[in-house]
Amino acid sequence: MSNIVIVFDFDKTIIDCDSDNWVIDELGFTDLFNQLLPTMPWNSLMDKMMMELHSEGVTIGDIEKVLHRIPIHNRIIPAIKSAHALGCDLRIVSDANMFFIQTILKHLEISDYFSEINTNPGYVNQEGRLRILPYHDFNKAPHGCTLCPPNMCKGLVIDRIHNSISEDNNKRFIYLGDGAGDYCPSLRLTERDFMMPRKNFPVWDLMCKDPSLIKAEIHAWCDGKELEHTLMKLIKKIIIEEHAQFISSECRPQNLSIPMLESLPKVLPIRP
Repeated sequence: MSNIVIVFDFDKTIIDCDSDNWVIDELGFTDLFNQLLPTMPWNSLMDKMMMELHSEGVTIGDIEKVLHRIPIHNRIIPAIKSAHALGCDLRIVSDANMFFIQTILKHLEISDYFSEINTNPGYVNQEGRLRILPYHDFNKAPHGCTLCPPNMCKGLVIDRIHNSISEDNNKRFIYLGDGAGDYCPSLRLTERDFMMPRKNFPVWDLMCKDPSLIKAEIHAWCDGKELEHTLMKLIKKIIIEEHAQFISSECRPQNLSIPMLESLPKVLPIRP
């Protein structure tokens, strides 16, 4: 296992669209969604829409079939599998919901590659309808972040992940995202980390306003092909740096025993 933690956003990062919009549009409820959108927060609206779908006879099976058709770039799954094979700890931090994400990952057969999914709760209740709840219960305990929507502050999630592995200070993060909600966690990364924003998407625009606020090294990407190339490049860069540090620390003279020194190749004499 390497010391690399890779955090993926989900919508428009792993998949190539917004999963909420995809389900609403594919099931033919776009007009109602747009009508209600100005009246409540997005996360609350999605829960309301799931109630409307259920009342109109849309089943959980219907929603799953729509999710199985969701678009994804053909290089995303190879990138995920390659990163996992190299020993990286893969996690998801998303403002979608657990039901959508788990359904998609299971269908794509990549669920087991992720150690953790941080997202809004989504589950099927006893009535057979999907409930979508906020990650942070903003009615009881607002998260207090002015950068993030009321239901989820991804920066606080990154802080929790950092704290959960605080005993290992060698961990290095690579964060991939596209939306405005990915800006707050980008501010939590350190100089040893890497931020991979999707170019010309909201998080990219926010970062471009003042790049000096981002301590992490920034590497932008446009599509799945560039995501894969950039991610593999960064993973290999970290592995090489780790290996070089290990060699450097192990090969100090005080760390070399006499037999080890004697085993080094002798200098060959130069012929006159």
